[in-house]
Amino acid sequence: MRQTQKHAACRRLKENEAGGVITKALTLNVCTATRNKPVGVKQIISGDQFAHKYNYDHARNYYQKHHESWMRRISNRREQALARKALQLIGDPATILDLPCGAGRFWPLLAENQQRRIIAADSSPAMLEVASETCPAELITQIEQLHTSAYGIELEEASVDAIFSMRLLHHIGEAEKRRAILREFHRVTRRHVILSLWIDGNYKAWRRHRRDEAVLRRNPSRLQNRFIFKPENIEQEFHDAAFAIVAKFDFLPRYSMWRLYVLDKLPT
Repeated sequence: MRQTQKHAACRRLKENEAGGVITKALTLNVCTATRNKPVGVKQIISGDQFAHKYNYDHARNYYQKHHESWMRRISNRREQALARKALQLIGDPATILDLPCGAGRFWPLLAENQQRRIIAADSSPAMLEVASETCPAELITQIEQLHTSAYGIELEEASVDAIFSMRLLHHIGEAEKRRAILREFHRVTRRHVILSLWIDGNYKAWRRHRRDEAVLRRNPSRLQNRFIFKPENIEQEFHDAAFAIVAKFDFLPRYSMWRLYVLDKLPT
């Protein structure tokens, strides 16, 4: 069963003449970013190093954790509601790149528009495999899977109406790597980007800073793979990448770190 689904996930994407989208064959060769250098005494996991982290069991656990407790289910419901609001704000785009798609948590939401074409992409084959296994059968015809990297998206310029990127950038600690991802987003989208990340200036961020400082004192070599951004800094990065901010939605204002941004592509 798993092997059959894996082959299905590796099928060739076809040209969509109506949308003017020309996509490439799926490949098992991910465009791997260079390894991050340590910042201070902390080491950083960033970019496609996560592809090696997510074996099948880890990917399966990642899918299950969002359903394992009432708190996570409530959190997931809130996140889905904000994402739906963002999609409506940009006019319910007909073609979306979901990158990273992870275990397909947002596929039912993205497929609420039954005419929408969804390209679900991830750098982890295990994530794509789990997503295939857990995807409701009625959604299969809307979803095309793509094994690729956010640093080198295997799609042509202006291939999709919007890019949907949840829970990626807060893993990217180096500004140059974030710039590389934003450049790719700008190249591939025709118009919009929806993304989420962690921001400073709230209760959860204050707690996270305290926790990270305590962990660093106990273990200076501990890997850091999640980062909190000052809003003014990350918003400047969006501007530098030729994106205008259309809207921003906080998960729980002044409490939660999560913020969702809606960006509009500017000419370069």
